[in-house]
Amino acid sequence: MGRLKIYKDNYTEATAVSNIFIDEYMKDANDAQLKIYLYLIRMMNANLPTSISDIADKFNHTEKDVLRALKYWEKQRLLTLEFDDSKNLIGIHLLDLNKSGNPAADKPFKPVVTLMAAPEPAAQQSAEADNPYAKPAYTLDQIKNFKSSEETSQLLFIVEQYIGRTLSPSEIKTIFFLQDKLAFSMDLIDYLVQYCVERGKKDFRYIEKVAISWAQAGVSTPGDAEKYAYKYDKVVYGIMHALGKTSAPTRKEVEYINRWTRDFGYEMDVIDAACERTVLCTDKHRFEYADRILTSWYQANVHHKSDIAKADELFRRNRTTAQKTAASNKFNQFKQNHYDFDALEKELLHN
Repeated sequence: MGRLKIYKDNYTEATAVSNIFIDEYMKDANDAQLKIYLYLIRMMNANLPTSISDIADKFNHTEKDVLRALKYWEKQRLLTLEFDDSKNLIGIHLLDLNKSGNPAADKPFKPVVTLMAAPEPAAQQSAEADNPYAKPAYTLDQIKNFKSSEETSQLLFIVEQYIGRTLSPSEIKTIFFLQDKLAFSMDLIDYLVQYCVERGKKDFRYIEKVAISWAQAGVSTPGDAEKYAYKYDKVVYGIMHALGKTSAPTRKEVEYINRWTRDFGYEMDVIDAACERTVLCTDKHRFEYADRILTSWYQANVHHKSDIAKADELFRRNRTTAQKTAASNKFNQFKQNHYDFDALEKELLHN
């Protein structure tokens, strides 16, 4: 076959890799070693912190795999590892490869990234006290004890079937968090993961957020979860339909919906009234427009649909009084109430 010429047509943010590494070191390294070394270069160039557990989670390796890869590169004299008095790894330094002969010899090293240390016990306890749904920093012994149960082993196997791959150490910690901190039963954890996967969500950060929302809502059984999920899904897609949306909600749209239903505590009849006014007033930025209406009602102490007429009447009176005052004194500047839908529309449509 003829030679191939490679063209560089795309210019984007990139991480530079030494040709010496490609020519002399890449061929002898295994998959894990290559991934971890390249990731260290990327983190160094971006000046981003990381940790052994983060690296393990990112590439679905164990922390021992990561340490073995780091020690391999240390033997190859491409990096050095810095430990504290307790033999904890606290720093990684990449060595200069550009000197011929012995790349690392007599060359000053530069830090790769700052390794994130585990929080102090007192700080960890304070964070957990402030947030009852914060995930604790579990020890290896705690995770080992959790995994040793036959019931747990069966649950982890089922979750892996749903996810379609072996769980990482971080994901196993999340499962333990659901049982330990949120007091979820094995059946409820099974239902939770199945629920998320059926909606195309296999990211454990998403699964954890759903679990916390269920815990906050008092969900304790799969039956509770089914009722809660049905009600929530019905509300979400009811609002989407009311605003003329046919697609699945975006993350920002879900944030608006949660704000209206959870923070403001509005039932669907109030939200429907706001959506109806929104659709009549604008074709664009409908979630933002509806949010301004509902925020105005919330600030005006509107709790039920019957309160809306009173808020409208109060607004009309305030506007009439303001117009009369402004007409009688040209130096009087009246700041319009943010409940002015005409002004809202102009503002939103020009964004």
